[in-house]
Amino acid sequence: MSAAYRSVAAAIAAAALYVLSIPAATAPASARGEVVAFNGDVSPGTIVVRTNERRLYLVLGQGRAMVYPVGVGRAGRQWAGRAFIDGKHVRPAWAPPPDIAKERPDMARVIPGGSPDNPMGVAALTLSGGGQYAIHGNNNPGSVGGFVSYGCIRMYNQDITDLYDRVGIGTPVIVTR
Repeated sequence: MSAAYRSVAAAIAAAALYVLSIPAATAPASARGEVVAFNGDVSPGTIVVRTNERRLYLVLGQGRAMVYPVGVGRAGRQWAGRAFIDGKHVRPAWAPPPDIAKERPDMARVIPGGSPDNPMGVAALTLSGGGQYAIHGNNNPGSVGGFVSYGCIRMYNQDITDLYDRVGIGTPVIVTR
């Protein structure tokens, strides 16, 4: 299987969001995760997404975690459960999943990685469980912190780059509402 095919296949599997055509803003300089107190019975190295807080925590252990602001699923598109990272992709291509393609028939069938129109941003961590969701960067940083996606977890591009370097395939992910 060619690298281009794998990139498109990964993007299709990971894509479950739609980005509105809002001009991109620059993410704040302080966008990288900060270490905070974390209470929870979770093993170090686990990613915890608290949808109601719109925060992603990378558990460090000893009552600490790195926290990042995130955009999460809008009403009717939120989910909760356990998964693990099953893929790591830099500048993935993106193809709208069937429900988005139906809503937006004028949308390109594949948006190349690196394109400013690509909603996956600079990197994506695909999640197990059917390939429907991913934790990814985005080219619309104004959406971080809101209930905005089709279920994916959106991060500032700087933050997904930082998280990408800290986690590996198999990292557990817990999403709570």
